Amino acid sequence: MPDKKEFDRDSISNTLIVAIGLSLVCSVIVSSAAIILKPVQQKNEELFRQQIILDVAGLMEPDADVNALFESIEPRMVDLEAGDYTDAHDPATFDALVAAGDPALGIAIPDELDIAGIRRRAKYAPVYLVQKDGDVEQIILPVYGKGLWSTMLGYLAIAPDGNTVRGLRFYAHAETPGLGDQIDKEPWRAQWVGKLVYNDGDEPQIRVIKGAVPAGGRDAEHMIDGLSGATLTGNGVTYLVQYWTGPHGFGPYLKNFREAS
Repeated sequence: MPDKKEFDRDSISNTLIVAIGLSLVCSVIVSSAAIILKPVQQKNEELFRQQIILDVAGLMEPDADVNALFESIEPRMVDLEAGDYTDAHDPATFDALVAAGDPALGIAIPDELDIAGIRRRAKYAPVYLVQKDGDVEQIILPVYGKGLWSTMLGYLAIAPDGNTVRGLRFYAHAETPGLGDQIDKEPWRAQWVGKLVYNDGDEPQIRVIKGAVPAGGRDAEHMIDGLSGATLTGNGVTYLVQYWTGPHGFGPYLKNFREAS
């Protein structure tokens, strides 16, 4: 006669075996799904970034073919220290955030220069040249830095004079809804258009101030209205824009571009 314990389905050991088996099966399914869907996710992320680049350049159109519109934009890689173009990496696949942490591709930012609070940056960065009839109409720069609650990632559009802002658009952040997320609102973003990054030197002067920009005030061409109730987010935007247009960011590249133009 079979031992009753041998067929006890409710025993602790059998319960554990079933639970572990189900966990393994679920893990395999989830892992497989993640691997299979990763290329699709990466493609969607790239499409979204292209839309943001087109939007900050003023080229995005409703229901338009993003790939077709993006053909007017030429991605190039820049050696940030030299401020020159380089073919060392492919701008289509280069991930500057990942490269920043690579000892061979990234560098530590000195504390006195790290106003954006990012600690490290890549030695190289992609830029996006908006062209028409063979001439560069805009330069799109990837920019990022710390806000109040998050790292804010976006794109800054600069006119071919290497100084005049054409737009600023963020594609990722976690700033406070109703306060810090004003950086996404069109009325505030529109203020950046036509502002100047530099005055007579190479140090960025553009900044988000506290309160409203005084009409006709001195240096008004470098100022953006503050964010009501979100001063720290506004400061973060100031610091990240100043860092990436400064001498440790795209400053040497923009200087070379201005001189060449």
